[in-house]
Amino acid sequence: MAPNRQSSLPPQAQAKKPKVPPALKPKPEKKPAPPDVPKGEKKQQEAIEHIDEVQNEIDRLNEQASEEILKVEQKYNKLRQPFFQKRSELITKIPNFWVTTFVNHPQVSALLGEEDEEALHYLTRVEVTEFEDIKSGYRIDFYFDENPYFENKVLSKEFHLNESGDPSSKSTEIKWKSGKDLMKRSSQTQNKASRKRQHEEPESFFTWFTDHSDAGADELGEVIKDDIWPNPLQYYLVPDMDDEEGEGEEDDDDDEEEEEEEGLEDIDDEGDEDEGEEDEDDDEGEEGEEDGEDD
Repeated sequence: MAPNRQSSLPPQAQAKKPKVPPALKPKPEKKPAPPDVPKGEKKQQEAIEHIDEVQNEIDRLNEQASEEILKVEQKYNKLRQPFFQKRSELITKIPNFWVTTFVNHPQVSALLGEEDEEALHYLTRVEVTEFEDIKSGYRIDFYFDENPYFENKVLSKEFHLNESGDPSSKSTEIKWKSGKDLMKRSSQTQNKASRKRQHEEPESFFTWFTDHSDAGADELGEVIKDDIWPNPLQYYLVPDMDDEEGEGEEDDDDDEEEEEEEGLEDIDDEGDEDEGEEDEDDDEGEEGEEDGEDD
């Protein structure tokens, strides 16, 4: 094995790394200085970001609250059912309860024609049922006695929300008796009215059962579910405005008669006072003439 030989070259002669002239060294890239942002705007931006974070927390709590409220509402819906049932049984003892309630309601009455009211006289019961998952929809049932208009004993309309939140509705097909289709009569009435008076009569109330064009904005369904159904008695007991106006007119007439009578009495009193003054003047004149004759 050959011995290691040390280099015979002096240390100065060993290879050295070449020196790069300073001029050839790459210069570090300078980062552009950030634009100067006024302190006021910077604080405002930071505040907006913090508000957004807080708002996200509020929205999260609102969603949680909605879920809790939904559970409570479902619980109390079940507790209300026996009372709704008892109320319906009591209502059947009052003739024409539901047609009176609908006629007295300002929004529903605007949809009722004369023949609609006649048909609704056979309405004996109305029920609103919210589905177990309240957010998924509800159903409205109308129960009728035997009537001359249609064969159905029950007319129903359901409103649904699917998982994506799209609304839809479906309803019972009305089996009209011959010549009694109120929806056809309504359209004929409108055509005659438009030709004669250029005025459209309201569509039949029963067209609501066939209208599924905008289930998400069904005004009549929402009015029945949210306004009438919780307390129909308040609309049944609404006093007849015509009677009230008639009573008011009678009161006004009585007041006017009383005022006229009081006015006549005042005139009579003034007349009596004037006559009294004239009598006194005559007496004074006669006394003056007698004194002159004595002289």
